[in-house]
Amino acid sequence: MSKKRGNGEGSITKRNDGRWMARFTVHTAKGPKRRHLYGRTRQEVAAKLAQATSDQDGTLVFDAGNLTLGEYLDRWLKDSVKDTVRISTYERHEAIIRIHLKPAFGRLKLKAVTPAHIQGLYRDCLDGGLSPATVQKIHAVLHKALEQAMRWRLVPNNVADAARAPRPAPKRISPLSSGETRNLLEAARGNRLEALYVLAVHTGMRQGELLALNWEDVDLNEGVVRVSRTLARRRPSGHRRAKNQEKPQNHPSRADRHAKAQRPSRAPARGDGALGRPLPGSGASIHHAGGHAHKPHQP
Repeated sequence: MSKKRGNGEGSITKRNDGRWMARFTVHTAKGPKRRHLYGRTRQEVAAKLAQATSDQDGTLVFDAGNLTLGEYLDRWLKDSVKDTVRISTYERHEAIIRIHLKPAFGRLKLKAVTPAHIQGLYRDCLDGGLSPATVQKIHAVLHKALEQAMRWRLVPNNVADAARAPRPAPKRISPLSSGETRNLLEAARGNRLEALYVLAVHTGMRQGELLALNWEDVDLNEGVVRVSRTLARRRPSGHRRAKNQEKPQNHPSRADRHAKAQRPSRAPARGDGALGRPLPGSGASIHHAGGHAHKPHQP
């Protein structure tokens, strides 16, 4: 059996029966596999090989023809999402894929998914009682995943572009009035988490930011609370801890006399731990966020 190879053609050989054969590698959900193409002439096989391959040297491709949407989504989570986003974001993506996308059409071939499939999923979700906001999140994850599939040249276009997700109704925010705020602070007086309630009211910090605070983050002299971490609930399997971010930046605002009056005269020893410590076994983990600082506001 004689072998001939053209530039960028991969492995092309002439068989004993007179036909030409090309060999190339594809990546499947179960690992790399060898594929073969046949033709009467070398030029015919070279053309088939060029069409089958999608990378620069024409020898390494994904087996997109046999890849299911479910297999692709699993691979996308592992190769493209994990360790590039926060733990909570990864877990939201994973939950949407596991609960909604894979049961709906995870067994379909990736290339066989159509806008009609996607639009039907959105209608089923709405009819099943999901809110438009939740369906929007499903759409966002699916669109992001298919956009990556297009960049990897597994599909020619993003079919989610042609599907229309429902628009959630704008949420009406009803903040506490001054009187309600005073009543809240009065009711919290003496509570072991009073400091957290005071900080929440006067700074607008998020729950995860409040619960991740340590005394080393509090400057009693300057009246500044520095936010450099956040607390997130983690599934038992766990994923990465978020990386440290850039040096915290200060965003000062006018001081508040009421908050200053409620500061303790001495910060507890550093060993006293977090201001709002997560309960043991709660599945919560602290990870670092982009740092910033708060000075209290007048409610």
